[in-house]
Amino acid sequence: MTDHSTARPATGPAAELAARARREIVDAAPPNRFVDVLESGELPRERLVRLAGEEYRIVSSDRRSFALLAARFPESPAGDLFLGLAQGEGEALKLLGDFAAALGESEKYLKAYEPKPFAQAYPAYLAQRAAFGTAGEVALAMLANLEEWGEYCSRTAQALRTHYGFSEKSVGFFTFFAESPPGFEEQALTVIASGLDSGDDPEEVLRAARFLHAYETAFWDALAEDLP
Repeated sequence: MTDHSTARPATGPAAELAARARREIVDAAPPNRFVDVLESGELPRERLVRLAGEEYRIVSSDRRSFALLAARFPESPAGDLFLGLAQGEGEALKLLGDFAAALGESEKYLKAYEPKPFAQAYPAYLAQRAAFGTAGEVALAMLANLEEWGEYCSRTAQALRTHYGFSEKSVGFFTFFAESPPGFEEQALTVIASGLDSGDDPEEVLRAARFLHAYETAFWDALAEDLP
């Protein structure tokens, strides 16, 4: 993860757009009921199984979406960014198997799991943008939302270790996503800048980040549905 305490702050239209997107996401972020209950140690085991099942489909879909983006935008830096993200999803899929195993569930179960429609809105939107969006849209959406996602993953990993007795290996899926990949922000900003230079509408690019956040919120809300 980039050490932002010593790194020179990014400037320019791409950095300004990313800062705006982050501000909007922070302002729009509701409490995360699922993670809050998890941290209390009172989350039913069934919800952890549901989390594994939903993530199996999400990660599998996102891996294909990033591979499609890498094929659509093969030139550097976009091709490198999306290929790296696709490879990361492949690694995450392996780590998810460790989490499922700690819950006593197999990959066969994950494949057979019946997902909740609103929990899958996020990967559906990412797949839509992968097919029809611009590289800059997806780069900003991922960059702007990564900090919140990483924080939730970090809190989840800690709660699983503290309250549920999970091992470090079994929470590897969440610690993997707790920090952004090295150099990711710089790559993403370069892709966003390239898109803006090529005529991307900043408001359309910003909308993608806003929508992705709304759909990720829907994912957590679906996991927390009917919790006391």
